[in-house]
Amino acid sequence: MKVTIDGHELEVEPGTTILQAARMMGGESVPPAMCYYSKLKGSGGKCRACLVEVSKGSEADPRPMPKLMASCVTGVMDGMEVKSITSEKVLDARKSVTEFLLINHPLDCPVCDQAGECDLQNLSFKHGKSQTRYIEEKRTFEPEDIGDKIQLHMNRCILCYRCVMTADQLTDERVHGVVNRGDHSQISTCISKAIDNEFSGNMIDVCPVGALTDKTFRFKSRVWFNKPFNAHRNCPTCSGKTTVWMFGNEIQRVTARKDVYHEVEEFICNSCRFDHKEVSDWTIEGPRKFEKDSVINQNNYTRPLIPVTIQTEDHILKGREEDRKKISMKDIPLTPKNS
Repeated sequence: MKVTIDGHELEVEPGTTILQAARMMGGESVPPAMCYYSKLKGSGGKCRACLVEVSKGSEADPRPMPKLMASCVTGVMDGMEVKSITSEKVLDARKSVTEFLLINHPLDCPVCDQAGECDLQNLSFKHGKSQTRYIEEKRTFEPEDIGDKIQLHMNRCILCYRCVMTADQLTDERVHGVVNRGDHSQISTCISKAIDNEFSGNMIDVCPVGALTDKTFRFKSRVWFNKPFNAHRNCPTCSGKTTVWMFGNEIQRVTARKDVYHEVEEFICNSCRFDHKEVSDWTIEGPRKFEKDSVINQNNYTRPLIPVTIQTEDHILKGREEDRKKISMKDIPLTPKNS
């Protein structure tokens, strides 16, 4: 099957969605996704951030689709033509969706542990507005401990349902979910029951905002001050393949490895995530690379540092040796004024 996205044609297998096809192509045309997660069955279709314009339905029926479609749940048809960043309607819709997601979201990026690797932050930088039209009072909740090492900040939650699906599909004992309806909806546990299954920490990794945070890492450091390394250990519960975030010789947190779309490659157990923070626990494979526009690349140490050499005479750049001595206090002997 052939599909054209922003003028670029590619071939895909039947059953591929528009978002999956765009990710195969890569580049700026890939729609943002706040709720879709390729590792979770049934995800997508909730946040509407990935809307695209289908200007041609297929070769069999070339009529355009009458409204913008969610690319994460819309299958590709042979001959389909899609507009992502080349459509003004799509860009306006993404701005509106971003504004809607930020209605109740607090401006606490300066104190949020997710800052620097937050999908909503990236979305608002690209499609957000500097002003707000919302004059009503925002919903507010007190932070809630939903486990001995996980804290829930409902103020930041955008109800993407990723954490609920993760608990549903990785464990047999989900004790949290979405309660109430409409604008009263919120994530909560069943009668304040703690989440204590062995894979509960993965909810932190799949959360696109800072609603679920690692209590062992809270307020310790900004992610761009840490240096991430791929590491592994022999673990009886999971693959043991992780990313360890180091500050000097200290491992400050452990996360699952993520791909270019910030999706977990392999889910890891709580033992690897929370209980093994010594360097001796891990076999360090090497530095983890991030996309060039990531804030984590501020501390990039994967590029070779090539010294700049300027072909000219020494005295032009450094000055004459006798002149340097005159302006260097340590090279001038201390002598009394009267001597």
